[in-house]
Amino acid sequence: MEKKSVARNYLFLGIMLGSMILGAIVGWIFPTVRDAEGNIIGAGATVLKPLGTLFINMMFCVVVPMVFASISSSVANMESRKRAGKIMGVTIGTFVVTGAIAALIMFLLMKVFPPVLVPWESLTAGEIGEYASIPDMIVNFFTAPDFVGLLSRKAMLPLIVFSLLFGFAVNLNGGKDTPVGKFLEDLTNVMLKFVKIITYYAPIAFFGFFADLVATYGSEVIGNYGRALAVYYPLCFIYIFTAFPLFAWFGGGKDGVKTMVQHIAKPTIVSLGTCSSVATIPTNMEEAADTGVSKDVTDIVLPLGATMHMDGSCFSCVLKIAFVFGVFGLDLSFSKLIPIILVAVLSSVGMSGIPGGGYIGEYIICSIFFPTQMEIAFPILITIGNLVDPPATMINASGDYVVTYIVSRFVDGKDWLQKHLASKQGA
Repeated sequence: MEKKSVARNYLFLGIMLGSMILGAIVGWIFPTVRDAEGNIIGAGATVLKPLGTLFINMMFCVVVPMVFASISSSVANMESRKRAGKIMGVTIGTFVVTGAIAALIMFLLMKVFPPVLVPWESLTAGEIGEYASIPDMIVNFFTAPDFVGLLSRKAMLPLIVFSLLFGFAVNLNGGKDTPVGKFLEDLTNVMLKFVKIITYYAPIAFFGFFADLVATYGSEVIGNYGRALAVYYPLCFIYIFTAFPLFAWFGGGKDGVKTMVQHIAKPTIVSLGTCSSVATIPTNMEEAADTGVSKDVTDIVLPLGATMHMDGSCFSCVLKIAFVFGVFGLDLSFSKLIPIILVAVLSSVGMSGIPGGGYIGEYIICSIFFPTQMEIAFPILITIGNLVDPPATMINASGDYVVTYIVSRFVDGKDWLQKHLASKQGA
């Protein structure tokens, strides 16, 4: 029975991957057509975009109550509030360390393979729009102006903060034995079942999403952008097959790598297809639970990771900085290493896990490194961000699952995975 379940799972993953490839082919055959001034005169395969938008919107509708219920329930049902604090501390520490490692790797690659070899002579300024000040953005990262503001996937980090505090309040009021505690746990289970229903539509959604993506940007992947992507895309897959196994081995011991390989395919494909860490939370929760990760670890690490764990975004942040440095003919020297790593990590923390990330990261990069050239640098950064969004999100979201191994090691002991595997064999 278990073998049939595994085969069925991989069959579904194969169908989703095939849908993505088919969509990319359709997008390449039917690209958007533009006139000499850049105006679209033929939509091409972009007409299929609503197929993908339907799925993403459905996932976003589910994920807000799911994040609230899972985090609140996890904290409310904890016997030890000290354990909750330990999980949070180890989680955030891991996010910062892995993000800094990713930024350092990309910086060294940019020194060896600079994306722009010759400065651009003709540059066109772009619209930036209104943006809040840095202090205002920090406030908005952690809070919403009112309760209604929490009911949006654009306020994921404020929702997480609210959910944590709500969970602690329920815990202080009696915890899991109270009606509210039982309701939160039951609501979490219902939302997981809801996600399974939505997932059946995923292959159609991925077909439409990739058809639109390739039809829109296929013609732009040339010249300097092509050189940048030639470094970025392979790096993301190399990172998955090198760094992730190391993290899994460190967190799960001798069985960590094998177990990770068995479970990471689904989160990877879902995140690549949706370009959303938030939309991948339900899949990550399912795989982490099947791996044997404690429920309280899963319910805290994965929602928090969708907002704060951005190794792929750290990659893209350094790539964007190096790209614009080349455009303006500036030297990417080692004296800028520390500032760039800090900006990469800090600008990635607080992202909302949605496609494009609200362009907050691009704004921070411009305000620090290109304050007098913002009108020119900003559209360049946005273009790169859109082109690298799928693999960046793939690293971000699938990496959330791997981080649960590391947190489990520090919270549940070095042999947490071996105990789970032994219990499965004995069952």
